[in-house]
Amino acid sequence: MRSDPKVRECLAGVCRGRIVPLLSAMGQAISEQNDLSLALETLLGYMKSDMAVERAMINLHDREAGRIFIHKSMGLTEDEQARGVYFPGEGITGQVVESARPMVVPRISDEPSFLNRTGSLTRAADLDRSFVCVPILRGKKVLGSISAVRAYENPKLLEKHVDALVVVSYMLAQAVELYLVESADQERARRRHMAVPGGVRPPYAPPGVIGSSKPMLEVYSLLRKVARTRTTVLLLGESGVGKERLADAIHFGGQCASGPLIRFNCAALPESILESELFGHEKGSFTGATQSRKGRFEEADGGTIFLDEVGELSLAVQAKLLRVLQERSFERVGGNRTITVDIRIVAATNKDLAAMVAAGTFRQDLYFRLNVFPIMVPPLRDRGSDIITLAEHFTARYAGENGKPISRITTPALNMLMTYHWPGNVRELENVIHRAVILTEDDAIHGYNLPMSLQSPVFSGTDIQSGLEAKLAAIEYEMLVEALRLHRGNTTEAARELGLTRRTMGLRMKKYRLDYRDFRRAEPPAASRRLS
Repeated sequence: MRSDPKVRECLAGVCRGRIVPLLSAMGQAISEQNDLSLALETLLGYMKSDMAVERAMINLHDREAGRIFIHKSMGLTEDEQARGVYFPGEGITGQVVESARPMVVPRISDEPSFLNRTGSLTRAADLDRSFVCVPILRGKKVLGSISAVRAYENPKLLEKHVDALVVVSYMLAQAVELYLVESADQERARRRHMAVPGGVRPPYAPPGVIGSSKPMLEVYSLLRKVARTRTTVLLLGESGVGKERLADAIHFGGQCASGPLIRFNCAALPESILESELFGHEKGSFTGATQSRKGRFEEADGGTIFLDEVGELSLAVQAKLLRVLQERSFERVGGNRTITVDIRIVAATNKDLAAMVAAGTFRQDLYFRLNVFPIMVPPLRDRGSDIITLAEHFTARYAGENGKPISRITTPALNMLMTYHWPGNVRELENVIHRAVILTEDDAIHGYNLPMSLQSPVFSGTDIQSGLEAKLAAIEYEMLVEALRLHRGNTTEAARELGLTRRTMGLRMKKYRLDYRDFRRAEPPAASRRLS
């Protein structure tokens, strides 16, 4: 009897007789008891017992924060579930939310986009599993996703499981949407409750943007005022300061939040195809145009288009962009039909557009159209303690991704981060921390885990050269500082901890211009920051 293929399929949880009770139980939980949690627990139980799924995740999309998080899971620990946070387009889960289409990874180890952000797949056998992710859709709005991990040898079985999860996602959509709306209302009520007497509310910080320095608070204030309008915004600032993240905040905090957010880098493509990418083309308009194609402006209809590095556009493309800004209309390449779109435009550049206008490389009329509401994003070197906040955030993120128990950044490393000038801004800081996490062999990021370009300020004025001597000096310096902070400047105790005589300790301190008095008010063992 068990040799019958139909019986084997039923035992694998794909026959109609087994999925009907699931749909009935979920429908009852949602419609009669208004209990989304019970419906999701029922689904996860079914996926485990009837579909032989090893790990399953119900992800929800917080559109206001622009992030995707695990709401319910099966086969994951609490810590693993907490680490499962994505942004649209990031990893397989983010791609499913962004594209609104199911995705199947037959073998996880063969897919470079699979991030394993939860850190739950640690064994070699785990990487031979398949990963399935389907969106939870309400109309064109993606509310979240359902994903599963298990081994599949039968492609037909895999296909049936995907179909089953798609059916379930349709049933969940309305209940998930109501849950997200109620959660957003509760969060707004919480913020109102937190307002201090006198009507002054806590500083506005957009979801997904990190930092509370004074320059960033001023940026947040401008964002809060402009987000709810339809005004064109021009984000100015050096490369790597986070202009794209702020563009996301403007979109998700504005009237177009339910519409698409289309990102386009104006410097990423040659001029020959740039116009086609932005405005689309008609079939036969040029060699290779075998069919009509929408451009980015059409794709952004009803939402926001973010034009990064807008200063790189040629004068010819600038002329067409000016018309879109003025009339919200254009023609495709090779076409004569006027297309009208309802979009918000957010542009960004690290160039001095006013100087380009004076030089004749940027249209003055376009500059005035873009410069309606300019926001200058401060460089990282001007953001003070935000450097540490961001460093801790990236440390926790990459430690989780790499499965490392890193819980702190040592004091010398913090000093190096704070004294560096950061020409590459937040992007450079993220890369530095990512590298340090990989190099770290214990529970802390040390100064010697950082690039030599950051270590040099610590030894300014000393005779330390580059190469091996500098590396050894960085380790020695860090050990001295940690011991002095631990014992609050008591050189006798610090020397004892390091196994040195007082005289040798004094000579080493003199070498690095360390003064015991600087450590008298330092905190004990918490000399280095621990990650919350």
